[in-house]
This record gives sequence, structure tokens and C-alpha cells, in this order.
Amino acid sequence: MSASVSPQLSAFALDVVEGLSCAGQKKISPRYFYDELGSALFDVITLLPEYGLTRADERILQSHAHNIVSEVGPVSIVAELGSGSGKKTKHILQALTRAGNRIIYRPIDVSRAALTACERDLGETSPVEPVCADWIEGLSEIASARTRREPLFLLFLGSSIGNLERKEITEFLRRVREHFQPGDFFLLGADLVKDVNTMVAAYDDSTGVTAAFNLNLLGRINRELDANFDLRSFTHEIRWNDTERRIEMHLRSMRRQRVYIGALDASIGFDAGETIWTESSHKFTPQELDSYAQASGFTVCRTWIDEEWPFAEALWKAVPT
Repeated sequence: MSASVSPQLSAFALDVVEGLSCAGQKKISPRYFYDELGSALFDVITLLPEYGLTRADERILQSHAHNIVSEVGPVSIVAELGSGSGKKTKHILQALTRAGNRIIYRPIDVSRAALTACERDLGETSPVEPVCADWIEGLSEIASARTRREPLFLLFLGSSIGNLERKEITEFLRRVREHFQPGDFFLLGADLVKDVNTMVAAYDDSTGVTAAFNLNLLGRINRELDANFDLRSFTHEIRWNDTERRIEMHLRSMRRQRVYIGALDASIGFDAGETIWTESSHKFTPQELDSYAQASGFTVCRTWIDEEWPFAEALWKAVPT
């Protein structure tokens, strides 16, 4: 690969050139799935019969919102990492409002389209003050703006924690904890280990929507970075890594080829069969989630598990460190 990289390039461009330059395994971060088209495709994925994760997440929130809010008590700021459209969050916001809380909802997302949807759909439930930023950057902005007497309730739903590498999870949670005061609450969604065929099908649906979602990452590079990826020469591939207990999503090159990315002035070679690793979706056990809480400065209040599709919502409380 040859490239002349300007310091004025976007973070997207810099991450693409770094990821496609990786020795051994090319990678692109899953955060870049969610342009306007990618966000719309993901909304469709959540409705697919194979993808039970989102429905399980919402069933727990809908059925146990009152119990969750009772555990949390009075709160004034509800923040959410990677909020998306905020559809599931409405159950929590409504329960908090019914309990007499006057709250401000602060969704954090890199997708402006998703944040606009949050404002439109949830504005009648509570005031919405979106933050367009990465997770930690957005949380830092919210934490620095509040007074010490404003309790914070942070949501991290949909098993987004599973997109992190296992070795990174504890450190990430500790960084989250740094922005908490003792007594703040954290609601974490996580998909649990289940039958392998069920997990694989959730990321390789029969209608091909997830394949289109994955391939749109290359389409986004074409549109925004003036590249010439031929999407028909790449195919969507799903793997189960039993050792790491994770689903891996890849884009496999079907032939030997070179791709030019104009914004980077970079020419990238692909061998036939070579892949770009686009996402990891780790699966957990309830005991593993408890251990992450204890290692990162939280105590476990309660965990709810969906019976139809094993999925957990774990409520943690920040303890003095």
C-alpha cells in the first residue's frame, strides 16, 4: 500500500488507512457502519426473525422498567452511549417520569441522523439534549457540565459492549467509571452465549439485510473517501470463534484485486480470499458480567435475563474508589 496522508483528513479516513494497512488482518472499526444508510439498514435488521437480540433487550426494558427505576431512585440526567434512535429507551424515560423525576435525556451517538430521531421521537417524553461524539468523549462532556448534586443514570443497551475486544472491556468500563460519582447508576445490556447456529443466523439472515449492512461500509468509503471498491467482488462472511466466544463479521475478497482510495491517494491490494474484519460481537455469561462490574468500580444491584432469547440487562452502581 502506498499513501500520502494529510493531517487534515477526517478520523474516518485516517482509521481506514490504518486499518487496511494492518499486517496479517485488515480491519475497519464497526463504528463506521452507522452513516445514514447503515443506520437505516440496522433498524431493519432489528426486525428480522433471526435477530432476537433487540427484541429481547426491549422485552426486558418494557417488562421491568418500573423495577429498574425503583432500584435507581431519584435521577435528573439520563445519558446513553450509542443511543441510535432511542426507541427502546422510551420505556425507561416514561417510567422515570411516572415516578416523579424531572429528567434531561442526553443521547450520545456518532450518527446525527440517529440523534435527530431521538429528538423527534422522545422529545414529548422528556427534554432531549443530544451529543454527537464518541462514547467516552460524549460522556466526558455530560459529566463535566453537571453539578455534583445531579444524579446520573447511564444506559449502554443492545450489547454494544460486545463490540469491544475482551481484553479492552475492563479498561473501557474503568474509563466510564471515571466520569461517575459514587451512587450513579449504569444499565448495561449484553447478549449471552447460546446455541451456535442461533447466534450465527442472527448475523447472516436469509434475506441478506445484514450482508447489505456490512457491504455498505465499503459503499461509505466509496462515497466519502472517493474510493472504487467493487461491492460485487466482496462477500459477507460470518464466523464463530469458540475460544473468544464471539461472532466475527468479515468482508471477503472474491478475487485478487487493487482498490484506489482517492482521499488517501492510496492503492490497496487484496488477495483472493483475504478479508476485512469489520465487527466482533462477544457473548457473555452472567457471572462474567458480574466480574467486569467488580473489576471496574461498580457493585451489581440486579440482573434481568430474557427467557426467550438469553440476553441480560445488568444494573450496576458506582462505588467509591
